[in-house]
Amino acid sequence: MKRIYIIGAAAFLFAACKPKVNVTTPPSAGEVVFSNYMAIGSTFTSGFADNSLTVSGQLNSYPQRLFEQFETIKSGNGATGPFVQPLVSGDNGYPNPKLILGPVTYCDGTVAMAPVNTTMPLDSNGSWQYISPINNAQINNTAIPGIRVADYPVAGYAGLNPYAKRFFYNPAQRPIDELYSRVFNLHPTFFTLWLGVNDVLGYAAAGGQGDGTGGALPVAANIYNTNDITPTAVFTTIYDSIVTAASSTTASGALINIPDISALPYFTAIPSNGLIVTRQSQADSLHAIYASKGFDIVFQEGKNQYVVIDHDGKLRQSVPGELILMNTPLDSIKCAGWGSTKPIPSEYVLTTDELQNIRNSVDKFNAYIKQECQLRRLAYVDMNAFMKTLSSGMAYNGIDYSTSYLSGGAFSLDGVTFTPRGNALVANFILTTINNFYKSTVPHTDANKYPGIKYP
Repeated sequence: MKRIYIIGAAAFLFAACKPKVNVTTPPSAGEVVFSNYMAIGSTFTSGFADNSLTVSGQLNSYPQRLFEQFETIKSGNGATGPFVQPLVSGDNGYPNPKLILGPVTYCDGTVAMAPVNTTMPLDSNGSWQYISPINNAQINNTAIPGIRVADYPVAGYAGLNPYAKRFFYNPAQRPIDELYSRVFNLHPTFFTLWLGVNDVLGYAAAGGQGDGTGGALPVAANIYNTNDITPTAVFTTIYDSIVTAASSTTASGALINIPDISALPYFTAIPSNGLIVTRQSQADSLHAIYASKGFDIVFQEGKNQYVVIDHDGKLRQSVPGELILMNTPLDSIKCAGWGSTKPIPSEYVLTTDELQNIRNSVDKFNAYIKQECQLRRLAYVDMNAFMKTLSSGMAYNGIDYSTSYLSGGAFSLDGVTFTPRGNALVANFILTTINNFYKSTVPHTDANKYPGIKYP
């Protein structure tokens, strides 16, 4: 994850609302056995939030919520504990400090609440593998923040990713080998698998500075640049091997597809038309500055599209639908003229062609994930559809949720990962798919009872 420099926003507090959850059907497992549940995934699955890994984030992960709901089934096919996660030792962040809301003074003297790194001591427990034998080396949530499908054949991957190094049996082995070890140790009866987000997110978070065409080449043996979108042929081959490993104990399961990356708050918090011109004389002055350099850019009083450097290195005004990344330094916009007298550098902008690269790859990856579900008779969780619904706004027991930064309630301070409430909403969407596919009646969790963003 990139370090985040973002705009301040007014605090938004949810109004108290008494939840109304009516359970009319006794919980049942339907056609599956939930007794031994395993979660496989990356950043979203691990409970990563606020730009770091914390114990509260892990204990509020969507797999934790799923296990608790599977556990309500008392027919003999419900989940039995413990549900073991490789927990970090504290709540300040590992290996980097987590984000909290605090006052920030900007270059123009304005003060606003914005995400800042906590100054509390960092959590130091990076080697969970040394305490895992207490649970007979059992791990139910095997998610590794940051891992891509493309990384599963990389030998020694734990040396590249501190989150993997914490609990890998053998840091020198490949993630696919680690997965087989965990599967045969736990012998799951049911699994969820959510991988692929990071195979496109690195390109998006880098402002499209890598190869987004699907033709990226490895920079070393089996290693792809994190700013590149994983080539489709590489993704499909490795994804198939991951699903084979996950289902090698004849477990039932659910595969979760890749949501629309561009809908995440990290890409929408700063509007592309955020250049506010307060008077016509100011608009005329900006026009004159660019006209003197040979650019005919028209400005008007009110909202204007920011001036940017695009994917081809050309200076131009952005167009509606293009995105300004949330790590764009606000002081540079406020006091250094970024977006007005100077263009915003291309690494902070997702242009139309870069967005099309992302959407093309997500569509291809999701089509393959759906095909895997059909071939192996696994539930297909359309998280892409869920994200579209959340983008439009959705209500749960009297509380409104959306993808809006801070006020939407579903996403943490990093603008990418979920709050505990957001994870509960994700768990409920997964449960709906599982119930429909496997004819089970696993009840939903009450998302409103979990915390959202914490305000000072």
